Amino acid sequence: MLELWISHGVTIFRVDNPHTKPVPFWERLLEEIHTRHPEIIFLAEAFTRPAMMRTLGAVGFDQSYTYFAWRTEKQEIEEYLQELAHDTAHLIRPTFWPTTHDILTPQMTSGGSAIFAIRAMLAALGAPSWGIYSGYEWVENIQREGAEEPNDNEKYEFRPRDPKLAQETGIPTLLTLLNSARERHPALRQLHDLRIHPTTSEKILCFSKHVPARFSPTGLPDTVIVVISLDPENTVEGEIDIDLSGLSLGTSSANFTVVDELDGQRYSWSRTNWVRLSPWDRLGHVMAIETE
Repeated sequence: MLELWISHGVTIFRVDNPHTKPVPFWERLLEEIHTRHPEIIFLAEAFTRPAMMRTLGAVGFDQSYTYFAWRTEKQEIEEYLQELAHDTAHLIRPTFWPTTHDILTPQMTSGGSAIFAIRAMLAALGAPSWGIYSGYEWVENIQREGAEEPNDNEKYEFRPRDPKLAQETGIPTLLTLLNSARERHPALRQLHDLRIHPTTSEKILCFSKHVPARFSPTGLPDTVIVVISLDPENTVEGEIDIDLSGLSLGTSSANFTVVDELDGQRYSWSRTNWVRLSPWDRLGHVMAIETE
């Protein structure tokens, strides 16, 4: 069956609930397919115990669904990013999805377009691979009664949508900016060196991603500092304490210049920086460090 679809040009397979099938079966099948067709990608759509999710990655799945959709508070997001970047990176190649046809968490039903923007930023900037489900740009946030899934989704009906209406949410513009930043910065497409930086607000998350020159496709080092509000309803303010020693700047005290990939503005930053974020102005910064 797989060979038939591959012969028709299919190169990506999302495998539903692979954890309910024997692991030796996947180990054999994935090895055989990858040997004959190394370009084929298999995504494990498994929401189950951590040990099984890691095992599926270990036996050959190229990408793995994660618990990202259910990590909503600052501490649990930080801990999960650390886990994926440092504890399980050799087993799981994570992909972040804010929603799917099966998932619409309570958080997504009440925060309007702001929470859709926040979760898109976390997904696009936190993981090497990310995706959105149909209707995301339209902020479709009505749950089906009795289930954490979208009420009006393609499992049940055909959904024609007006692209003009999506522009009113601002989400399409944000997605374009996020994907453009990912294209320009190899640091955002890997988990090689992800670091959490302390903030004085429980509603402000800060992390940096760095790739050294020897691992960068451009041959140059790349560092990006991400700051995101976790509050879709209120203005939040706070200090960010940047660990300069981990950013490969060669100094622990000097100022450095950053460029916000979301609007092109330049800022002079140092170890301690004050930020103000709100749903009506900006919900985050994607600060690329300028190098000489």
